[in-house]
Amino acid sequence: FLAGRKVRDPADNRTNLYLLGLAHSAAGKDHPRKVNTRIIHAVGMAECLGDKFASGEGIQDAMFVTPCMLFQTDEIDGMLQSINKARDARHESIMGVLLTMFSTANSVFPMRRKAGKQAAGVIDQPCLCIFGTAIPNHYYQALSERMLTNGFFARLIILEGAVRSEGQEPRIADLPTDVLITAKWWADFRPGPGNLERWHPEPAVVEQSDGARAVIVESRKESEAEYRKAEAANDSVGTTVWGRVSEQVRKLSLLYAISENHRTPIVTETAARWAFWFVLHQTRRMLFMAGRHVADSPFEADCLKLLGKLREAPGLQLPHSVLLKRMKMESKKFIDMVSTLEQRDDLISVPIQTAGRVGTAYRLRTSNRCAGGVKEGVKHG
Repeated sequence: FLAGRKVRDPADNRTNLYLLGLAHSAAGKDHPRKVNTRIIHAVGMAECLGDKFASGEGIQDAMFVTPCMLFQTDEIDGMLQSINKARDARHESIMGVLLTMFSTANSVFPMRRKAGKQAAGVIDQPCLCIFGTAIPNHYYQALSERMLTNGFFARLIILEGAVRSEGQEPRIADLPTDVLITAKWWADFRPGPGNLERWHPEPAVVEQSDGARAVIVESRKESEAEYRKAEAANDSVGTTVWGRVSEQVRKLSLLYAISENHRTPIVTETAARWAFWFVLHQTRRMLFMAGRHVADSPFEADCLKLLGKLREAPGLQLPHSVLLKRMKMESKKFIDMVSTLEQRDDLISVPIQTAGRVGTAYRLRTSNRCAGGVKEGVKHG
């Protein structure tokens, strides 16, 4: 956000990111937002902060006045649920604006035409950065098949919190002086000559070393190979996500460089290699998690939920009564679902001895297991 509309790489990639942090309740998701807010207020850029998205038109109007903005949105899964279930165009327009705004960071965003206005106007090189937070299961369940294929999912960088560590006593802590000095430097930095920087900036080009260029080419070739695999398998989600990998690698390489040395930055091989490995891992993880949680029908969502219960159980197996209680559904619907999953070879029924009689348990088929999950979990990966 601080470097928005001020730097670019030789391929004209910019620093706008859609970043999503996933963690369970009480894990500290609000702390990064508070730190960002304190820094931005300290350098006099409070007008560039946004919170929730009310409408696509509202985002346009805000960016027209302030072309570089940081939106920090908690419980972003609620917005996605609203978009999925909305019967009007208000929430749908949010998605359209977010998709287009991301891709036009090095171009112009055409504003909608208003009644009584002769010209619609444009936003020159908009830099919209998003930091959203959510609970992991809620976020993935809020996604739909359409969101996985329309490019929104592919534009995100999703970071999942690890196991919550032991707590500590809270205290008042001042922001580090070097952080404030660097943030103020970026706030005051004007890369181009003249007095049109606010309306039509000319971002400085951050060059790449020979080693960095080689790594970036390597990342592009590997993502193209994965794209072709997904294309051959008729996997629309895979093609959408792998098609954005090279762009994300370039963006993160640029951000690494300007974070390492903001005064005379250069994209080194180390920066490019870090970005390549990071994006590669995140892409595979995102596809895996989407495959475990995202369904294109309520019935399929319940099937994924049931398989998840078995995956988390000791020995990948649960008795009939226990699984029925955990699914919280009618017995008839449960039996129909189990029958469907058995016919799909996703689980098997096994006899067990319980309290003097023979009962039934359900076990996840071991043939569906792979490194880190089941077949459903990697069908897009």
